[in-house]
Amino acid sequence: MVPHGQYPLNGTVWTVQDSTYVHEGIPTVAIVLTIIFVWFCLLGLLFLLMKERRYSGFVSVSVTGPGLYHTVQFPPGPQSGSWAAQMVSQARAMAAVAPPV
Repeated sequence: MVPHGQYPLNGTVWTVQDSTYVHEGIPTVAIVLTIIFVWFCLLGLLFLLMKERRYSGFVSVSVTGPGLYHTVQFPPGPQSGSWAAQMVSQARAMAAVAPPV
């Protein structure tokens, strides 16, 4: 079942594409705190050890079949790629055992 109608599960092909990028860097607040506290003691330099991870991109899931093409994109995250791959694996298993219409 997709937003534009119902289609038989038999004969569908499911694909997942993980286009997630992870950017890791020092957050702005760590730099500001380092500048403030380095004047009082050198322990302020420990703020530079803070790390921040940002996820960008998307995870795309597509299904094609007789008269059907549908794709959906999910936001990126630390677990979204593996979650989508697991769901597509279950859909492929159901499509493999689905009776022909």
